[in-house]
Amino acid sequence: MKIPCYDCNVETELEVGFEVINFVCPICRSLYEADNDGKFRRKSKYKAETETYPLVIGETGFLKGSEYRVTGILRKKVHPDYRWTEFILQNEAKEFLYLSVSNGHWMMLTEMEKIDPLKKGVKVLNHNDERYDLFEHSDAEIIDAKGFFDFELPQNKYIHLAEFINPPFIISVEKMNNVQTAFHGEYVSKSKIRKAFPGINLPYQIGTGMIQPSLFDLRNTAVIFCLFALLILTSNWYIYKDQVEQNVFDSTIKFSEFNNKEITTPSFVLNGASAPMTIKVSTGVSNSWANLNIALINENNGDETYANKDIEYYYGTSDGESWTEGSQSDTFNICGVKAGKYHLSITPMKAPEDLSNSTMNVSVVWNQPSSRNVWLVILGMAVLYFIIYYFTNQFEKQRWADSSYSTYEYE
Repeated sequence: MKIPCYDCNVETELEVGFEVINFVCPICRSLYEADNDGKFRRKSKYKAETETYPLVIGETGFLKGSEYRVTGILRKKVHPDYRWTEFILQNEAKEFLYLSVSNGHWMMLTEMEKIDPLKKGVKVLNHNDERYDLFEHSDAEIIDAKGFFDFELPQNKYIHLAEFINPPFIISVEKMNNVQTAFHGEYVSKSKIRKAFPGINLPYQIGTGMIQPSLFDLRNTAVIFCLFALLILTSNWYIYKDQVEQNVFDSTIKFSEFNNKEITTPSFVLNGASAPMTIKVSTGVSNSWANLNIALINENNGDETYANKDIEYYYGTSDGESWTEGSQSDTFNICGVKAGKYHLSITPMKAPEDLSNSTMNVSVVWNQPSSRNVWLVILGMAVLYFIIYYFTNQFEKQRWADSSYSTYEYE
């Protein structure tokens, strides 16, 4: 189809698969209407927007498995000054597709089958067992247009809009020229638009899009974290359910015999999953120190694991007040000791000037299963969930900031 504009003397040509009711010159924005003879008569003129559009009439893009061509462009506004752009596209099968962009956020819509007229006060729509909440109910006006249209563009009339969202989806209901039309849409990423229209100059994204998907689904995240917690607890129970605590060494060592001398224990066999080896040491230090050096030797492969612990206890008075520092006992672990045949090499030591301390008690126990790490991981997941919850809540708060139906509180 080829339509000349008598206002700017520019002829616009584009093959379209529908009967053209209105035509708007892409150059001067003169509006033409087809008469009964199929001739186009100039009716009025739009004031061209200063903002450039990312797509032009006749541009083609590959979307939803088909090549679509831009046949019409509409610029709409609602009070006080919220604007967005809609692109009408059609493929060779004469199927329509609609792209809408606002503040750099894109959505793709298709016309739905006829739905019941909206009742006054309706704030929730159900579609395919999904809840769509009312985001905005307003009157919009067309402030700019380009291209070919199979409907009459309203002049000096408002388009009644009701938009219901379930991000990343939307149901948009329009009532124009007393005809109600519903569209179902979804959020489209900039990368998908860029792939569909190579070379497009995409507008910058500002703020949060009306149906922009959140990075996290709180319900799914909670379910995943709970499943992981259950898996961790179950695994920990299953690994250690048949294991029993095993005392591998428990003795009182006399410093008169073994001060700074190595003690080698008899061999012992550990059976089961990896578990910590807990060493408890106590000695009667008084304003002095003692030391325990212990080596765990794997007799199967010769691997040696060393641990060292200082025991210090001091006390006194200062400015009339009593004070103490340190302790006469301590507990420490050798982590992740696997099954196998082992022996211990123990070397006790005390301060040479300490004549009052005569013994050191050493107890070594394998497989005192600790759930500390398990609960640390679960606690970490809980903290992470609340962080995700906070930022998701802020994201949703920003989304609904422009809606008259927001349930969030704003300062």
